[in-house]
Amino acid sequence: MQNFSFKTIKVCAQSGARIGELSTPHGVVQTPVFMPVGTRATVKSLAPRDIKETGAQIILSNTYHLYLRPGHKIIEAAGGLHKFMAWDAPILTDSGGFQVFSLSKLRKITDKGAKFSSHIDGSLHKLTPEYVIEIQNALGADIIMAFDECTSYGVDYQTAKDAYKRTLNWLKRCDNAHQNPAQALFPIVQGNMYEDLRKASILETLPYAEYGLAIGGLSVGEPSEIMCKMLDVLRPYYPEHLPRYLMGVGSADYILEGVIRGIDMFDCVLPTRIARNGTAMTAQGALTIRNSQFKEDFSPIEEGCDCYSCQNFSRAYIRHLVNVNEILGGKLLSIHNIRYLIRLTERIKDAIYNDRLLDFRKEFYQNYKKSVN
Repeated sequence: MQNFSFKTIKVCAQSGARIGELSTPHGVVQTPVFMPVGTRATVKSLAPRDIKETGAQIILSNTYHLYLRPGHKIIEAAGGLHKFMAWDAPILTDSGGFQVFSLSKLRKITDKGAKFSSHIDGSLHKLTPEYVIEIQNALGADIIMAFDECTSYGVDYQTAKDAYKRTLNWLKRCDNAHQNPAQALFPIVQGNMYEDLRKASILETLPYAEYGLAIGGLSVGEPSEIMCKMLDVLRPYYPEHLPRYLMGVGSADYILEGVIRGIDMFDCVLPTRIARNGTAMTAQGALTIRNSQFKEDFSPIEEGCDCYSCQNFSRAYIRHLVNVNEILGGKLLSIHNIRYLIRLTERIKDAIYNDRLLDFRKEFYQNYKKSVN
């Protein structure tokens, strides 16, 4: 695949973290990168122009949801996901494995694949590794994921082992089924919170990691120190020439800790989900704008932020919008939150360039708390 490549631009002498360039058919992505999530072919409430203005380089869409509605055949007939949603930059699609995992009582997983009832209308469906690849081929994303089985935090050892073994078996079938040279297939490492399973999973997965490597099954309810421990376990095995993608991570502290541990790519619905509930991300932590203390606060969401929302509107105005259920309130906070995380990655890159990322981490935690109020 001549249209896909990854190269390291700079390695931080202090931390070993890196800046890289990932080339895809729809453009070059500089890493570390945060990818906003457009689950159903849209980042909720935002037009592609809004997303571009945040500095986003690549977005993620979800195979499970697009398969159910409107259907991958419709998107294929429209010319693929890029044309369907008018997004001309890179797109990554996940495999639907996490969504199937989230269905819990509505699904049954076997070695053949996953049977589940739609969360929309209860209709029965079946996803196999081969069908997941067929769906993603039709969607036409630049980067696609192998089908995997995710397990929740706290499962017993044998359950975690069975899931990683099944994920590996599914990976082999995905690799055989994938024939589209315009798409890069990333395999997914599993193993839950067991060090030996994580090591075994990555070692057995690496032969299939031609263009990139994804880390799944983290940020599923475990304490942050356990997530970091699992990343420390995996780090010695990462190939230098491939991008590493930590799936489902989107808080500022997790992104920073991930980069320090060799991760290049992140995604999460967190910034837009909490925005719709009236919460802003800031350098001090989460700010609940809907609270009464901001009723007469005419300052921007965050001083010094260059996003459209902070440049034009006050906390008082956005609080008013959120509390009267105006769509614009969630939109303005979504713009800010995405821009905040992208600005964070820009600051991280600057620290890497200047060989001071560990110093930056100390400065970051001097101000940052999970919740401000």
